[in-house]
Amino acid sequence: MGDTLIPQHIGFIMDGNGRWAKKRLMPRNFGHNQGAAVFKKTINWCRELGVKCATFYAFSTENWKRPPDEVKGIMDLLRRYIKDIRESAKEDIRIIILGDISAFDEDIRVELTDIMETSKDNTGFIVGIALNYGGRAEICRAAKILSERCVSGEISSADITEDMLEQLLYTAEMPPLDLVIRPSGEQRLSNFLIWQAAYAEFVFMDVLWPDFTKKDLEYAINEYAGRSRRFGGI
Repeated sequence: MGDTLIPQHIGFIMDGNGRWAKKRLMPRNFGHNQGAAVFKKTINWCRELGVKCATFYAFSTENWKRPPDEVKGIMDLLRRYIKDIRESAKEDIRIIILGDISAFDEDIRVELTDIMETSKDNTGFIVGIALNYGGRAEICRAAKILSERCVSGEISSADITEDMLEQLLYTAEMPPLDLVIRPSGEQRLSNFLIWQAAYAEFVFMDVLWPDFTKKDLEYAINEYAGRSRRFGGI
């Protein structure tokens, strides 16, 4: 992309799978399958364009409220895509799972934990996958850890800084979040990386996630490059 300023860390809210399937008179899980295929392609596009890290909102803490057959379909899809995630790790990609995976079945937990452990020294690219993730729950989790340290006497409440809390977030070993892309026409964060997005740029797009292309990614990056990021300064 020439001299275009490239964001180092992009967050993707993968939205619109169900609506995409409904438009084609197909079950919602058909849309999730198509969306998972775009997830895999997007990793490659990001690497080609010079992005260093991409985080994908795959399953939120609120998604458990969906119909049981849809949740089961997403879990079955996750099981299939764990193989692809493991293959990606072989391409010098580090995989970081954001969220509380204790709610998943044991086979999924074991696989995800192993993938994180075996890929932790990879330096070519970072892929974050938000599973059973919520931004508020993430901040609450960090606050609980800090409060436990206060109770034990390890630190005092006066010692607590933003940086200390930030180091307890799932993204502690990722570059700062520069850009959030949300397709599907919705214009909200939906509890995704709400701490990290404090000074991120947002690009909202009308395309549904299964139709997201490399051209859409390039458009979003060009939008980002044209913004003036002052971080509260002048």
